[in-house]
Amino acid sequence: MPLSTTPNPPPAPDPEAAKPQYSTGFEPLHAPLFRSLWIASTVSNLGGWMQDTAGTWLMTVLTTSPLLIALMQTAASLPVVILGLLAGATADIFDRRRLLLFWQAWMLAAVALLSVLTFFNIISPWVLLTLTFLLNIGAAMNSPAWQAIMPELVPREQLPEAVSLNSAGFNLARAVGPALGGLAVAAFTHADTGAAWTFLLNSLSFVGVILVLYQWKRVPIFKSALPAERIFGSIRAGLRYVQYAPLLKAAFARTFIFTIFVSAVWSLLAVVAARDLHQGALGYGILNGSMGLGAVAGATLLPRVRRVVSADKIIAFSTCIFAATLLILAFVRYPLVIIPILLIAGFAWTSTMSTFNLAVQISVPGWVQARALGAYQMVFAGGMAIGSVIWGLIAEHISTPVSLAVAAGGLLITLPFSARLPVLRGELPDFSPFRTKHQTPQLAIEPEMSQGPVRILIDYYVDEKDYNNFVHAIHKMKVVRLRDGAMRWGIFQDASDPRHLTETFIMESWIDYLRQRERFTTSDRTIRDQVVSMHCGEEPPQITYTIYARERTNETAPSNEDAE
Repeated sequence: MPLSTTPNPPPAPDPEAAKPQYSTGFEPLHAPLFRSLWIASTVSNLGGWMQDTAGTWLMTVLTTSPLLIALMQTAASLPVVILGLLAGATADIFDRRRLLLFWQAWMLAAVALLSVLTFFNIISPWVLLTLTFLLNIGAAMNSPAWQAIMPELVPREQLPEAVSLNSAGFNLARAVGPALGGLAVAAFTHADTGAAWTFLLNSLSFVGVILVLYQWKRVPIFKSALPAERIFGSIRAGLRYVQYAPLLKAAFARTFIFTIFVSAVWSLLAVVAARDLHQGALGYGILNGSMGLGAVAGATLLPRVRRVVSADKIIAFSTCIFAATLLILAFVRYPLVIIPILLIAGFAWTSTMSTFNLAVQISVPGWVQARALGAYQMVFAGGMAIGSVIWGLIAEHISTPVSLAVAAGGLLITLPFSARLPVLRGELPDFSPFRTKHQTPQLAIEPEMSQGPVRILIDYYVDEKDYNNFVHAIHKMKVVRLRDGAMRWGIFQDASDPRHLTETFIMESWIDYLRQRERFTTSDRTIRDQVVSMHCGEEPPQITYTIYARERTNETAPSNEDAE
């Protein structure tokens, strides 16, 4: 049969393909590794929430002091405040899989020890607080590495869904764990026996996570060709980045303002359950679990909510909901009224915290992601820890209703001010790495990695008509240089030739300069291209590298080792 020369007619358009493809929120679960880690971590979080309820209730049995009870929340939050940046730095330097294995084992050991001491009745308020603190040292060091591996488990476009699913798993455990923890304590004649069994179950819940991590064959997305940073240098680099990242600072500020007032719910809910509602451990677990159940619903529905409601509105609505929740906890004594409002508050909680978490994750490049998450966890925990102390002191010296009412007022008063700080507003910069063809400049001498300080000068020639636009654009480069490691930056005009302008910045050492080049992102390239487009010289801008001159002890090779 001869072949037809008539072209095939175009296929009929598929009406289903024409429809917008909306995310269901469950796409990351199709990835086997993410799914396995999600299940294992949900089980571990279930044990953690059982422990939280049992531990807090055990404290109410060991002491009647509202301050000591509120300090359980501080013991959970303070390690993150102290160690957040260190945790992020270690997660950006060392292999994240090995770090996670170590800290999961640490938490298992801390909870197992607490279980043994409680079984043998070697327990007191301060022993409970100390071991809770040690447990949460592990949680603090584990968290940035855990969150930073998400881009390694799912495609970047699925990252919002992965964050929401992690929140859903966490809050699913929160919905069920407190009630199970309260039931475990109530099932025994003595609260300490029930608490001891709960602590033992929690220690076993870490085993699943350890097994999945042990079997993971990790391939990092980005691995630097340069020597690893030192811990304190890494922390300094993380702090410097935050200093020059306005989107990140806005998310941090709003997180702190929100958590410092909302912490009143978590720190005083046990006091409300025991003293105002006259409920036992099971009743407290149900109240706590109600927030968790609402949080699960919030995490599940959040992808749909984000399509119609902006991040700023989500945070504003959640703030108003929590203000109402605090007032109801302060003045209403009917569980049938309190439980529904706690369900709504749980929805608001997970919606807000997932929004803040996502804002941090997508507002930084990969090289500093764990440090940014560590700083975020530190800000979050700082708000929770400081707030818990404040509301615990007010409750102890005045009353619990007054403490809750003051927290509600604080949320409403600060809302108009915090709303001025943008979160996930507008188009975000492209933080994907940009690689130049020549990573190392070709120089007449080969500097040692530690040699410095290093001054870089870049010469531009700019027409008078472009002068103002150039100066405006080059000051955007200032932020890039300082954010990625420069100690100082300046732009200078040649007094003898007004067309000649020199950009200069100083790096602490040669390796810091190489790292700065490695950290260049696609968004940074756009800014640089805008600057270079106004250069009118025949050749590209000339770059000069100068290294601080020190007296040489060996004339055959420049070195600064003995110049100190």
